[in-house]
Amino acid sequence: MAYLELKNVGFAYPNGFQAVENVSMSFELGETVAIIGQNGAGKTTTVKLMNGLLRPTQGEVLVEGQSTKGFTTAQIARKVGYVFQNPDDQIFQESIYREIAYGLIKQKRSADEVKRRVEYAAGLCGLSDALQEHPYNLPYSKRKFVTIAAIIAMDPQVIILDEPTAGQDRISTELLGHIIDELGAQNKVVITITHDMEFVARQFKRVIVMAKKQKRRDGTPMEIFWDEPLLQMSGLKQSYLCQLANLLGRRNVLTIDDLMEAKL
Repeated sequence: MAYLELKNVGFAYPNGFQAVENVSMSFELGETVAIIGQNGAGKTTTVKLMNGLLRPTQGEVLVEGQSTKGFTTAQIARKVGYVFQNPDDQIFQESIYREIAYGLIKQKRSADEVKRRVEYAAGLCGLSDALQEHPYNLPYSKRKFVTIAAIIAMDPQVIILDEPTAGQDRISTELLGHIIDELGAQNKVVITITHDMEFVARQFKRVIVMAKKQKRRDGTPMEIFWDEPLLQMSGLKQSYLCQLANLLGRRNVLTIDDLMEAKL
């Protein structure tokens, strides 16, 4: 049984605007998955339905086989954590330590457990030497890691990252990849919304494409990036390496190794 499942989910805002229509997808523990699509495709609405920030107006969301309809957003968030695209929408404490610890303290965890979880999450996110800093002393790109650490410390089984690579340099993007790998190895579900096709091609084995308010395909990066009609319909582009392979007349290439072999 899938840990997280959306069954024919739809969402319409009070003004009648339909943001998502008939979306079905499921996620097993240990999976790391990218959701891609143009702005307005329905990606963010879909993931907000997963953790109760929005409630479906059609269909249902199941976590561990139970419909989220009977649970509060706070109860769902203990199992499905969400990291906002803009860290400034999430940060409100006076130190990085307190920001990461806040949810644990609200849950009345022991002081030892709070310390242990904060130190682990901070270490994973490269923040161990900055725990007493005010979060706003850090640049925007580093503040993103503060919010990621705060969700990791809460230890939900599902972690949703909304555009985590936006504004990040190569070193920070590599750290994000390490974090995702580590969480997947801990048998967590990691769902990442991103416009970074290079990151998708390099990091994920499963990619979901959304366009025009619906899921359009669920497959491997190789399948997605070489489905040219799908990319055209979705307004997406291949990764740069796939584009280069195309110019060289090579197909079914995803990595440098693939390209080198294709040239032989």
